[in-house]
Amino acid sequence: MKKLLAFVFAALLGAGAHAGPKLYVFDCGHLAFPDVSPFGLGNDETEVRELFVPCYLIEHDDGLMLWDGGLPLDMVGPRQPDADTWYETSLIDQLAAMDVSPDDIDYAAYSHFHFDHVGAANAFAGSTQLIQQSEYEAAFAAEPSPVFQPGLYDQLRDSDKIMLDGDHDVFGDGSVMIIYAPGHTPGHQVLKLELENFGPLVLAGDLYHFEASRRLRRTPVFNTDAEQTLESMDKIEALVEETGATFWIGHSLELAESLDLAPAFYD
Repeated sequence: MKKLLAFVFAALLGAGAHAGPKLYVFDCGHLAFPDVSPFGLGNDETEVRELFVPCYLIEHDDGLMLWDGGLPLDMVGPRQPDADTWYETSLIDQLAAMDVSPDDIDYAAYSHFHFDHVGAANAFAGSTQLIQQSEYEAAFAAEPSPVFQPGLYDQLRDSDKIMLDGDHDVFGDGSVMIIYAPGHTPGHQVLKLELENFGPLVLAGDLYHFEASRRLRRTPVFNTDAEQTLESMDKIEALVEETGATFWIGHSLELAESLDLAPAFYD
């Protein structure tokens, strides 16, 4: 697959030419919450009770990168009656429909290691992992916090890794930037993309779960550090204002319903 992509780029663009990245968005499940108070919100402050779970693929001239791994793969199947978690078509199958396999993915990175973001992580153990040192230490601790489920990502322990300590330019050209934004977890990170036609875009991870969280500056009760989360909010909001970036709250179902999902893409 990667050789085919390289051939197509060379044929269409010519030697020395450089195309901007492409972003593909995948439906990696849904979550329902009758009570949103754990997110630091009153139930009368938002009518939203269902969250979308996205996964993303970034296609760059120099490789393919997975961003977030969705719900656990053992949840895949038709939605059961009254289920509050469901996942109809696995990320692996959605990638396969595009003729992409886990072996084709050069880099895998996760906004953080909660279960709804690393559900397919073990399938990408052959990719180079991009992970904050602080997240690695928390997620792979001898006795990790209950917010982590090591069985979902334990095969990454021996993967090739680039350990990060802050922001990171993935491909060295500024088009795919990992931005350190801790607080939700010790090594939470967001992704900033420079797309030629769409423009700058920030994928917020779990900096916010709801639009109301952003509007009211609320933090979930299960965050690692509320004060650090607020500092990260300030950092990312300043970045958005400075760059004029579009800002996507990934869990927003309203946003998801407005997006073109893979195999469509944004560039």
